[in-house]
This record gives sequence, structure tokens and C-alpha cells, in this order.
Amino acid sequence: QVRLVESGGGLVQPGGSLRLSCAASGFTFSNSAMAWYRQTPGKERALVAAIASGGMTRYADSVKGRFAISRDNARNTVYLQMNSLKPEDMAVYYCNNGVWTGMFHPYNNWGQGTQVTVSS
Repeated sequence: QVRLVESGGGLVQPGGSLRLSCAASGFTFSNSAMAWYRQTPGKERALVAAIASGGMTRYADSVKGRFAISRDNARNTVYLQMNSLKPEDMAVYYCNNGVWTGMFHPYNNWGQGTQVTVSS
């Protein structure tokens, strides 16, 4: 079955950086689009960044220029490099696999998420 394991979250000061990782298994990773979402209490999960199997990327406006999504098909892992972090980036971050049609369409596969806390 599909398994997605997020890691790399933690506490960081405003302006700092974190790199999240998502190890995937149970499907053909290299053929799948991948994405990062985030969720804060009381709000729905929101798309942060997505990457197609061919490498095309898409970002939420709020993170453009600060976050970068990448993938390593040899390791079945997708990454999210987060720079210049702001308090409003604080959330639980999840990865997901899905379909790319010019935009990302997620499957209903969610890991446990990883908490990112941005605070001084």
C-alpha cells in the first residue's frame, strides 16, 4: 500500500531554513506527481508546492521565491527546501502523490505530517 513518511520539521527562528523530506513507497514514484501541503488548526490543508514526474513545479503565491520542491527518483523521496521562514509558515506539513494535468490533483494518501514551528 502507499506509504508516505514526512520528516525534517522542527523549531526555527524567523528568517531561518528547514528542509523537509518525504519518503514514499507502495507506488511507482518516478511516474507520480508529488506535492507538499500544510495545515494549521481550524483550516483546510493547502497546497504549498507540487512537482510533476518530469520536474515541472508549481508553488503557492505565499511561498514563491522562498521554497523549492525537488525530487530524487532514485531514493523515492521528495523534498521541500524552505528559506526565509515566516511565522505564518508555521503548520503541519504533509506530502502526497497525485496526478499532474498542468496542476496537481492529489490522491487521498496522507502521512503523519511533520510540524514546522517558526518562532523566536
